[in-house]
Amino acid sequence: MSSLSVNVSVEPLDEYQVQEITYDGQEKYIQPLSMSENLTKMVQKIDFAKIDTEASDGTNGVEAMDETPEVESKELATFQPSLWPFDSIRNKLKQALTEVTVLYDVLSICKDKRYLVLDPVSQEPIENKPITALVAKKKALATVATIISNGCDRMRSAQTEANRNRSTDFHSELFQMRQNWRLRKKENSILGDLSYRSAGSRFPHSGTFEVTKNEEQCTSGTGSRASALKVKVPSDLEGGSFFQVKTQKDNEVIGDGEVSVPIPPVLQSNVDLNWHQKLENAQNVLFNKELFAQLAREAVQLQLPIPTTVIGNQIIASLFPGVQLSIVLCHTTIHGKIKHQKNSSLAIPSKQDSPNKPVLEHSLHQLLRELHHNTLHHPMPHPTTATLGVSRKRYLAGPEAYDRQTIAELNKSDTILEQIIAQTQHDLLRLRTMFMIDTLASEIKDPIIVAHWLCLNSATKSSVKINIVSYGYESLCRTPLVIHISTKSLKAILRDGRVINMSYESQELRYLLLNQVSQHQVFAIQALSKPMGWKVLSLNINVGVGHVEPIGTASSIVLVSPNGDRIIAIRCGPHSGIEVKMCSSPQEFYASALVRDRKWQNLTGSYREVDWERIEGKNFINKIEYLMASLTNY
Repeated sequence: MSSLSVNVSVEPLDEYQVQEITYDGQEKYIQPLSMSENLTKMVQKIDFAKIDTEASDGTNGVEAMDETPEVESKELATFQPSLWPFDSIRNKLKQALTEVTVLYDVLSICKDKRYLVLDPVSQEPIENKPITALVAKKKALATVATIISNGCDRMRSAQTEANRNRSTDFHSELFQMRQNWRLRKKENSILGDLSYRSAGSRFPHSGTFEVTKNEEQCTSGTGSRASALKVKVPSDLEGGSFFQVKTQKDNEVIGDGEVSVPIPPVLQSNVDLNWHQKLENAQNVLFNKELFAQLAREAVQLQLPIPTTVIGNQIIASLFPGVQLSIVLCHTTIHGKIKHQKNSSLAIPSKQDSPNKPVLEHSLHQLLRELHHNTLHHPMPHPTTATLGVSRKRYLAGPEAYDRQTIAELNKSDTILEQIIAQTQHDLLRLRTMFMIDTLASEIKDPIIVAHWLCLNSATKSSVKINIVSYGYESLCRTPLVIHISTKSLKAILRDGRVINMSYESQELRYLLLNQVSQHQVFAIQALSKPMGWKVLSLNINVGVGHVEPIGTASSIVLVSPNGDRIIAIRCGPHSGIEVKMCSSPQEFYASALVRDRKWQNLTGSYREVDWERIEGKNFINKIEYLMASLTNY
């Protein structure tokens, strides 16, 4: 034995061999041989005659080894064992297995008094006899019959299960409905709730619907099975409804929008809707009814200079003089007809026929949902320590000694109608401001008016920054101003920090921008005079002499050349435009008895107007630069 130890992993072979696989996939195995049968089989494979011959040849080979090396190499090559590295280990394992097997047999004989018997094991297949073939055929037919019978049983059970599921679809769909809708059982009927009471609504409509089993379950032509539930909603909640919000001036629609959950096209046919879509449409109708009732109640109580009108299903409110806001509730039945409660002659355009207004589309739904939220979510502290619904500022009314007017302002809150009117006024005023700025920018080519609108705005406030620059001299001078747009007024913050409040009239904004354009030209000339070496004698943005401007006030600037012999006077008015005059010195001197000293010849003479059209240049500042350069004499 070698001193080296080697770990050997022995894995037994699968003794069960597959004899046959039936039609239904079942496998039949062959029983393994017993130890005696296995020994007999192994013994029958041994050719004892061949072993004796090899033994005799091996002896002769050993004797011939001493004679010649060539014969030795040939004999060794004949009986050389396998070159597999683990061949010796395998042989030892086989030998140990044989010894253990023999020992087991000896012990069995000694204990059970049984002798070793070697039964012959046939290796060739046994010839099938006729009776054996008949039995095999009968067995095969029985197997086929069993397979067919099992398949029929499975099909019968599947059909039975389908019928049972069809009867239980009512309960499964009812369970699915309970996950999305509030249901309760009253006697033998199942009732549901479509209202928004759990969300904070106080609308008196019950919103009750009834759930029954659909006895007319049938499969449609498309292969889809009908629902097992049948839902019955109140007649006033059938179909779909939507809001139409319009702003019009002198019977001319400025903009409108429709507010509603999209109505599916199946509403316009006689096909019954599934219960989920039908309940969603009914709840949308109920929500719109509550919203219109809230708006109508607020319109009656609201006190405005021009009273709000409620006619049937239409609410008309005044925004600006001659501009009105119209809110109409429309109801679409299952047959595709649009109902108006009293005003059925209104023409309702579709969404594709009019521009879309996102603010008006979403504000109504958002405001009502915010009202529902505020009904349930009251400010702290809770009713355990204070009155329900009182704001935190009112708690401080006593300690802070608020007067009656301050307390009244704290209790004041805007209604849904007031908020939607304010948002619509802001939207219209913003459109007017945008149109006025764009129109003025297209009319005035010099200087350039650039508007930057803020992308983050609120529903009632927005702002725009306007920069007035001269082409080619953007870095030299820039006149900025910011305009804040509210609901009924504009506020402009000028370059020098002055704040100007304006009304909703667009002409006031136009006059302000024209005045800023004229002042920009003066400020640009002042900035240009520094690099040109000219000195500013006077600068006035509110000229009090000369003809009066219809809008705003004129601005003026007086410049003198570096050596003091040329003077340029410029006057810019919002309406009159630009006037440029110049004078020069010395003048021609004529001595007289009154003035004899020649020093008086350095006085400047009269101003002469410059022919502005004949001066070269792209814009006003470029022409002024050319004029300054030509009049400079060093």
